[in-house]
Amino acid sequence: MIPFLNVQQINKRFEQEFQKQLANTLAKGSFILGDAVTQFETDFSAYCGTQYCLGVGNGYDALTLVLEAYIKLGKLNKGDEVLVPGNTFIATVFSVLAAGLQPVFVDANPYNYNISIDDIRRKVSEKTKAIIPVHLYGQLAVMDAIKQVAQAKELLVIEDAAQAHGAKDRYGDRAGSLADAAVFSFYPAKNLGALGDGGAITTNNEALASVVSELRNYGCTSKYVNVSRGVNSRLDELQAAFLSVKLKHLDADNEHRRMIAKTYLEHINNSKITQPVYNYTEDHVFHIFAVQCKEREALKAYCLKNNVQTAIHYPLPPHKQRALKQFGKTSLPVTEQLCETVLSLPVSPVQSLEDTHKVIDIINSF
Repeated sequence: MIPFLNVQQINKRFEQEFQKQLANTLAKGSFILGDAVTQFETDFSAYCGTQYCLGVGNGYDALTLVLEAYIKLGKLNKGDEVLVPGNTFIATVFSVLAAGLQPVFVDANPYNYNISIDDIRRKVSEKTKAIIPVHLYGQLAVMDAIKQVAQAKELLVIEDAAQAHGAKDRYGDRAGSLADAAVFSFYPAKNLGALGDGGAITTNNEALASVVSELRNYGCTSKYVNVSRGVNSRLDELQAAFLSVKLKHLDADNEHRRMIAKTYLEHINNSKITQPVYNYTEDHVFHIFAVQCKEREALKAYCLKNNVQTAIHYPLPPHKQRALKQFGKTSLPVTEQLCETVLSLPVSPVQSLEDTHKVIDIINSF
């Protein structure tokens, strides 16, 4: 069986280094916001090209805390509208609601499934105060165009880079440094994945970094001094140590993913399959390689019958979820079509070229 993603095999490469980090952490006896977190924050901010990085509990908390920090700083107010992609994992939308803001759904483009700049322009109103572009599947959103809209309307831009660790734009700038702030998830299946949950915020805004630092730790400026009502959302010390190990290998892992993706793009040849648009630059790190097929369920079953695991990202868009039934009448035709046709093929830093060609053969014979 060719797995969709073999997390065990990905992490096995670093097992000896993980064991050293575990021993170091046990020896130090510091488990909350210790040296390992500080070191990872320093390393990851340098990697992304930002002045600040704050480690938090997970990607959802990262986005929620950024929004709440902007409210505390007076840059946002409760009830403000925030543009979000309709084609995203539901956590993006939940974070906006958790901060007391109003999400406005923007449709996807049909070429690479990312947020549509044309629909952004249609959806911007006087009530809009921020845009959250998601770098879906690991491919950067059209940040230049988004920032042009934002600058003209004086809007905040917050990258949801939870799937795009290491992606670079045409200027060589990385995800995490392309907007007012950015958020990451280190969920184990991510390109930079922990061995548990984790998240981070990157920014060049000192005031924002300071407020997030307070909010993630009960609103503390120092021990037992609470200046605001914060939460407990701190990147775990051991997870930070593991992430520092894996960060050194992220670029090489991303390049391997791109190699797998290029092989798919060059060799999949089936009229029933529509492949994503990719310009062969580093703007995509292929967290997911998603194709479209009108006979998706049949294709998925055919792949499984032939020992290839696939996945669906995502079968039901947020605005059609029962948890967000207040948005049920929203019309996002491209997003809804994608949710009915998209199928994700195996891609990982440990996937062999031989297995990749086996997947291609199965897809082409469907």
